[in-house]
Amino acid sequence: AGHTDNGDDFHTVYYKRLPLLMATRFFPHPLYPYKTLSYLPLRKGDANTPNKDYKASALFRRLLPIRIPVIYYGVMNIPDSVNLADEMEEQIPHDLLEFILKAGGLAQKRQQRLYMVGGAVRDLLLERITLDIDLVIEGDAIKMAQELAPINQAKVTLHSRFGTAKLQWRNRSADIATARAETYAHPGALPAVKSGTLLEDLARRDFTVNAMAIEVNPTHFGELIDLHNGLRDINKRLIRVLHNKSFTDDATRIWRALRYEQRLDFNIEPVTLNLIKRDIDRLDTISGDRIRHEMELVLKEELPEKALQRAGELGVLAKINPMLKGDDWLAETFTAASERCIDGTPQPHLYLALLFYRLTTEETEKVISYLHLPKAAAQVLRDTAAIKSRTNELSLRSLAPSMVYEILHGYSLTAIEANTLGAGSETAAEHIELYMNVLRHVNPTLTAEDLLKLDVPEGPKIKEFLKRLREARLDGKIESRKDEEEMVRGWIGK
Repeated sequence: AGHTDNGDDFHTVYYKRLPLLMATRFFPHPLYPYKTLSYLPLRKGDANTPNKDYKASALFRRLLPIRIPVIYYGVMNIPDSVNLADEMEEQIPHDLLEFILKAGGLAQKRQQRLYMVGGAVRDLLLERITLDIDLVIEGDAIKMAQELAPINQAKVTLHSRFGTAKLQWRNRSADIATARAETYAHPGALPAVKSGTLLEDLARRDFTVNAMAIEVNPTHFGELIDLHNGLRDINKRLIRVLHNKSFTDDATRIWRALRYEQRLDFNIEPVTLNLIKRDIDRLDTISGDRIRHEMELVLKEELPEKALQRAGELGVLAKINPMLKGDDWLAETFTAASERCIDGTPQPHLYLALLFYRLTTEETEKVISYLHLPKAAAQVLRDTAAIKSRTNELSLRSLAPSMVYEILHGYSLTAIEANTLGAGSETAAEHIELYMNVLRHVNPTLTAEDLLKLDVPEGPKIKEFLKRLREARLDGKIESRKDEEEMVRGWIGK
């Protein structure tokens, strides 16, 4: 009845709204479960609200400064509720489901509501294996976690400042958080957090597909709460923000949009895509540490090159460094890196080295500084750049094995492998492979103690002779311990 939904506008509704639920807390209407109600954001311009013909009174706005559910009385049908209890039983491992059931029972005894939220709900609807469980309680998550811990003799990690806790037992874990609301002092700022309702907790989330909840209290177990039409967007395979200031509040959501789009094989819906383009410069308001964290998450994806290619297309990579490219070379190199790994999952540092491989040494240092890379990651990038600077030497067919060793010895194996993949020279790659598979394992048979017995004087000569013996071994000039002894005696005689 006048309710349209298209790719160019979020929801356009042209009829008068009759608010029937006026509570700031989240209680169901006696006739209809609240999860089935339509959703009315009160900030003009929100992505999930019609901006046309919006006539809420000033008093109404003052009394209800948060978003509330409403029924569009007499103009549309109330949809049937959705219960996912069967899907939870099928897809969640039995022991984890048992924990969720017990947690819901405990919450009900405490006269509180407990919900499974976010990515776990999304993945359940997508029929993906659900192992990472996030729970939200309209109450004290810290006390709840402490009461739940004995059920599985779980280790409890508390973050009282944020009202969150993690339970870990055997190979399982669950995060529990107090429902909360967020506000942003300015673009790029970390949010100020306060306890709130489930309504507010879902409204602070990044995308509609991540803004759903499933109640786990026994009386309503499995009931889906979807105030932002996340199920619709899952069915349409769309990534959509909740409001048009989402990227202004937190531009890291741009990176998350690309990551989810590629992981789930969805599309960023048109208005959200336009908001990314509009707000891309907001990435400049985000600290390098937070950008690094988003990069680390991208590099842990099964196919990180897909998100990086998309980031290249939209100019997001260029916000890290203008020289970065998410092109076919990067995709092919990442694929080659994956194929070389036994489990198909390269170390994130290898992906990182390949991503920045084509930068100059100077630009690499800028990236290290901007992202505040940890020492180990920074060293991999520096080693990669140093080896790359000697690609011409490694490309010489006549290069002796001892020289290959000399060039590569001392650098991290990750950096060496990155150059195998990125050098662009078949001969250089062959030399690097020779080092990785053979040369780095070659050592002389004689030790420093053996050299002393052969009357080599203590001091720098010991180190020099051991180095020369290794070089002779590498180049095939000697093959046995006897050959080494004769060579050393010849040096002493000189």
